[in-house]
Amino acid sequence: MTFTNQLQSGFTLFLSLLVEALPFLLLGILLSSVLLLFVDEQALIRRLPRSPLLGALVGSCIGFLFPVCECGNVPVARRLLVQGLPTSVAIGFLLAAPTINPIVIWATWTAFRDQPEIVVFRVLFSLAIATMIGWVFSFQKDLTPFLQPTVTRLMRRRQPQATVVPALLQSGTYLLGTPGQPLAMETLTLSPLTATIPWQQRLPQVLENVVQEFRELGGILVLGSLGATMIQVAAPRELILSLGQGPVVSIVAMMILGTVISICSTVDAFFALAFAATFTPGSILAFLVLGPMVDLKGLGLLLTIFRPRALMYIFLLVAQLTFSLCLFLNLQWS
Repeated sequence: MTFTNQLQSGFTLFLSLLVEALPFLLLGILLSSVLLLFVDEQALIRRLPRSPLLGALVGSCIGFLFPVCECGNVPVARRLLVQGLPTSVAIGFLLAAPTINPIVIWATWTAFRDQPEIVVFRVLFSLAIATMIGWVFSFQKDLTPFLQPTVTRLMRRRQPQATVVPALLQSGTYLLGTPGQPLAMETLTLSPLTATIPWQQRLPQVLENVVQEFRELGGILVLGSLGATMIQVAAPRELILSLGQGPVVSIVAMMILGTVISICSTVDAFFALAFAATFTPGSILAFLVLGPMVDLKGLGLLLTIFRPRALMYIFLLVAQLTFSLCLFLNLQWS
């Protein structure tokens, strides 16, 4: 294939990935902006179960109420944790929300319409891993050694009926105040008093948040699509085939790719679709399950909640469980 043909093929692939993924990215940002501003979090926390295992399971499913990708789940999880959310629920939400939400499930179904088992196993594996890790961390009664000092201080100062949420992380999901001065969503009053604010005053804030998030995540989408295109066009076909067919090597390769490429979970299914013909089903699932939970893009955000040691435990647990489940699937599928 000549360079011109490669360039044309790469440009076509890049545009196809971008056009397919953009609507899902925009829809996810719209829903997350509206829900993060209007949902009464204190009422939600009061209704959550206190049983560690059931709490971890419910926390893993809260993504249906807060459909945020891994760019936005960390600020939400940190705020809920400070407000008194049980540990198992917080970690379950933190790990599962980027995948267990209607936008990502819909996007995965659209990308793998001819392979519905990919959609089913992605949901089941993500739910099982997030629930198990949340349950494991619930045995640690005192999380102080695992949390950053700023988080523990905020937890100690928390009042049961606090109406104003403290200023926390200013990344992922935040509103713009004055030009150049970001206003963290966590500084907003998200108590029942919020419902008394006229929607005319809240709507501009939601729109500003949509614009800001789309500007950030749109750039990530473009870079991720470009990376997928370059790998598909530039990498030797023989190398891709050799890595993609081994039941073990293919999983490891896609786990590394999912961690490094750091593409948003709202659109990662379209990225993975480019490898579906050459990689094993288990390796495709490894990319779709591991990437949204722990990737380089979200590492800095996760470090605002957890100390490095705790983050290492979470990464190792997620990686081991993902590898084991996907390897089992590969062996059964072959």
